[in-house]
Amino acid sequence: MDTHTTSAPAPTTSPRCCIAGGGPAGMVLGLLLARAGVPVVVLEKHLDFLRDFRGDTVHPSTLEVLHELGLLDAFLQRPHNRIEELRGTYEGRGVTIADFRRLPTHARFLVLMPQWEFLDFMCDEARRYPGFELWTDAEAIGLLQDKGRVNGVKVRVGARSPDSGGPKDIELHASLIVAADGRHSTLRDAAALPHISYGAPIDVLWMRIPKLPGDPEATGGHIAAGHLLVTLNRGDYWQCAFVIRKGGSAELQSRGIAAFHAEIARIAPFFATRLPEALPDWEAVKLLEVTVDRLESWSCPGLLCIGDAAHAMSPVGGVGINLAVQDAVAAANLLAASLAGSATDKEIDNLLPQLQRRREWPVRVTQAAQRLVQDRVLMPVLSRKAATAAAASTAPRPMPWPLRLLGRWPWLRTLPARAVGIGVRPEHVQSPRA
Repeated sequence: MDTHTTSAPAPTTSPRCCIAGGGPAGMVLGLLLARAGVPVVVLEKHLDFLRDFRGDTVHPSTLEVLHELGLLDAFLQRPHNRIEELRGTYEGRGVTIADFRRLPTHARFLVLMPQWEFLDFMCDEARRYPGFELWTDAEAIGLLQDKGRVNGVKVRVGARSPDSGGPKDIELHASLIVAADGRHSTLRDAAALPHISYGAPIDVLWMRIPKLPGDPEATGGHIAAGHLLVTLNRGDYWQCAFVIRKGGSAELQSRGIAAFHAEIARIAPFFATRLPEALPDWEAVKLLEVTVDRLESWSCPGLLCIGDAAHAMSPVGGVGINLAVQDAVAAANLLAASLAGSATDKEIDNLLPQLQRRREWPVRVTQAAQRLVQDRVLMPVLSRKAATAAAASTAPRPMPWPLRLLGRWPWLRTLPARAVGIGVRPEHVQSPRA
């Protein structure tokens, strides 16, 4: 895949902004800044974007941003699946949880798209502007400072390229450094920015299971026998998330892969016959250790943190990518004109706290809702003892009252659709186009 790398260890332009992290937040911000005429370099530590089990759900809020940029139709030419409603099963009984078709957006659906397709699309669009560069195999490993202000990054290049001649460290200076390097942000730690950690009572096991004719089509969740399995319809396969108690992976593995197959088959019986081939061993199962945290301060002179680097989200609702994109849009709205113009470093620094004031409240509300779902919905489910088949057939548990309400009054399904699909304080593109 062409990721438009810059092979030279120095940019062909002198960047006004350097973004560490080629994920959704970094690539969207890079596109918006380049569109405004800002010379910008995005650093991606891997050789390409091809990594599995990253967030793949693109919500209506992000699709609305693409519409505002005039890119929605082109984006939807990439391979994807449209999800107009989310469905689930509770002890074998189906229920529709969210209906996106009544949302006040141009795209009234979710898109399931491999993240590498999303990132490659953003890169293609950003490369239309002369000030944009993407470095791959370029990892930000430290900060450069002058008189107490961050003025650049130390970059390790060539660590993953077999023909690079070995890694070497170079210095890259810019008026603004943006840390978009994820929940384990190197730059956030280098700046010693304190954060608040809320912990999380759950972890998630990700896996692929082939999709066969006769399978249900709906993306959704399955609750049964004290377990929760989320299944995302990816066309020819299911991307599945099996929710477990925090730290429970070792105990689960100790029981053997066959026991794991049995637990999945109990929740989703249509998977039963294909599990031994799809998941032959634990190498086919990837652990996501869930963390929920937030920086107390998202910036310091010369440095701004956005996306997971500023606030790690729970996978509940699949909103992480979309909140990161909202951060990027808000950051471009705030900073693009100044970075494209002649603003001094001090003037740029004075703007940085405004982003946190704009975006912290939506993050706080979303994290509070995620923690509520984790504690009041997921943990009670995981705490239940698996019922025997006979007991389940003769005395099925009553469906929880929220699910009963959603089944009785379809208009209520717009509420979870709006919470997941649009979220709190959606951002709109206001940054200039050069």
